[in-house]
Amino acid sequence: MKIFVAGGAGYIGSICVELLLDEGHEVIVFDNLTEGHRSAVDERAAFIGGDLLRREEIGGALRETRPDAVMHFAASALVGESMENPSKYFRNNVCAGINLLDGMLAAGVPRLVFSSTCATFGPPERIPIDETLPQRPINPYGESKLIFEKVLRWYGEIHGLLFVALRYFNAAGATDKFGEDHRCETHLIPNVLKVALGQKPQVEIYGTDYETPDGTCIRDYIHILDLARAHILALEAEQSAFYNLGTGGGSSVREVIDACRRVSGHEIPVMEKPRRAGDPPRLIAASEKIKRELGWRPQFENLHAIIESAWRWHQQFPSGYGD
Repeated sequence: MKIFVAGGAGYIGSICVELLLDEGHEVIVFDNLTEGHRSAVDERAAFIGGDLLRREEIGGALRETRPDAVMHFAASALVGESMENPSKYFRNNVCAGINLLDGMLAAGVPRLVFSSTCATFGPPERIPIDETLPQRPINPYGESKLIFEKVLRWYGEIHGLLFVALRYFNAAGATDKFGEDHRCETHLIPNVLKVALGQKPQVEIYGTDYETPDGTCIRDYIHILDLARAHILALEAEQSAFYNLGTGGGSSVREVIDACRRVSGHEIPVMEKPRRAGDPPRLIAASEKIKRELGWRPQFENLHAIIESAWRWHQQFPSGYGD
């Protein structure tokens, strides 16, 4: 297939591009490089520099390339920033997405795989989080993704667009070539590994008095390769659907730090700080639906293996992509 990847220069998008190419697909990456990196785009892929907020740019790129399907990773994704600048999140995650959908319709592209988030659910009524739970986001980031999910449903009903939306929490890990390098790094594992690399003096633990076994928050970490395979499987879906993705387990902040110590061989000092507002004690996603309907099976359910892959990449690229 010919796959058009919006946001293909970012962390998750770049590794999906790598796997798509490995499986023999033709790939076009469309990215404005505000968050992504040009050197994170696999050299086998075509690259178009452009912005989804400019309707003529995305429309022209889709008319020119005529792909069989689109994967959509382009988004703003910092919860804290979304509370300070909601306009950015509704523009980038809703308006820009609508421009993409309209461009697809005009170019006759019938299928979309959308990178959504479990943040659409807000604080869950139960754990693990399955697709039947009510969606009540508590920040503009989650709200913007939920709005776009609703837009997708209506475009499917009215225009016949076939879509799959994948919701997940904490992507982690790396391949040999591509890894996690955000310009504003908020994710736990790369920040812990920066301490091991000597780039930070310590890692902060926000809250040690949660009702969890060791007092720190528990999160669901999913290997980036497993995540990429889920997106590729979604290209074969015969009907539109929403799927949650997770490993079914979870790891606490202390467990992640201890695993990073074992993998890296470094001490990794910590500083304990008060809780951050809005951090739930435990967030774990259920994946039974996508396993049942698309046959997805995570290959990396071990936190140690996820961190090992990230550590190898960060050692090889201590400055990230350098751009």
